[in-house]
Order: sequence, then structure tokens, then C-alpha cells
Amino acid sequence: MTRFLPGILAMAAIVVASNILVQFTVATWLTWGAFTYPLAFLVTDVMNRVYGAQAARRVVLAGFVTGVAWSLIAAGLEATTLRIAIASGTAFLVAQMVDVQIFDSLRGGRWWRAPLVSTLIGSALDTVLFFGIAFSGLLPADINTGWATETVPLLGHGPLNPLWVSLALADWLVKLCLALLALVPFRIIVRNLLGRGAES
Repeated sequence: MTRFLPGILAMAAIVVASNILVQFTVATWLTWGAFTYPLAFLVTDVMNRVYGAQAARRVVLAGFVTGVAWSLIAAGLEATTLRIAIASGTAFLVAQMVDVQIFDSLRGGRWWRAPLVSTLIGSALDTVLFFGIAFSGLLPADINTGWATETVPLLGHGPLNPLWVSLALADWLVKLCLALLALVPFRIIVRNLLGRGAES
């Protein structure tokens, strides 16, 4: 268990940092949390490659528990709503577990295939689940989420859509870019942990 501790601590730090940074905007369609949260997929994939799927699942569960604890603290401070907390927890747990499963099924291929494919699919699923549960019209709006249904041009220039659609698209585009960039640290970390000759 102690060999998984760095992964658990890294995941917990990413979850807490992302939950704090999501409150601060970078631009009209993004928050700082959009840049830190995708690192959770990097941690999951490194744990999966080095220690296996079971270890990666443990790290994901530690991140989930951290996220739930943070949501309870934030809810006590009235910084979030139950709907957003449920969206966040559901999206994290489902997307990360799918990432683990896809990565594990692709682990025998080229070194970059498993982390890239699993992260792209996991990130898309995370975005759809979070924004769908937190802001879409599938659930009734409340005082803390109603603003997201305001109709605006897509990313400020496209056809009219609810604001949450622009937020989701911008979030997913950042995750896509970071999934590609994360291949470099993934390769370096895995090589250092497994030894220089490790290709898979």
C-alpha cells in the first residue's frame, strides 16, 4: 500500500486543487480548474502502467473520497450545491474507472496508445457527465445553476446555445490538448519507475 501512496497523494492534491481553482476564471469559458483536473488522468494512467489496474482503481477511489469530502466542506461553506457535488463525484468516478478499464485493455500495444485513448475517452465522458448533470435542462435549475442555461453564442461566436454548452466544449478542448501534452510526462515518469528499457 505504501508504494501507492505517492499516487494517492498526487490524486488527492489534484482533486482538492481543481475544486478550489474551478472558482477562478481564466477567460470567458474556462476556469483554472480546467488546467489542473486533467492531471488526474495522468496519475491514473501512470499507476495503471506501473502497478496495474487494481492499484489504479485504489488511487481513483482515494481521489473520489477526497472529492466527496471536499464537496461536503464546500457545501457547508455554501460554495457549491448538491447537484454540482453529485455531478462532480459521478463524473470523476465513472470517467476514471472507464479510463482504468480502457487503459488495461490496451496495455499491450504501443506505449502511447493506452494512455492517449483511455484519457481521450475518459475526458469526454467526464465532460458529458459533469456538465450534463450539473447544468443541463435534464434536471431542474436552481439558484446556483440557473445562470448556466442562459442562451449565448457558442464560444462567443457560434450558434445560440445554453452557456453550459460553451463551458463544456471549452473544458473538453483543454482536456484534449492536455491529453496530448501529458504523453511526455507519462513517458518520463513510467521510464523512471520501471527502468530505462521499459517500452510498455
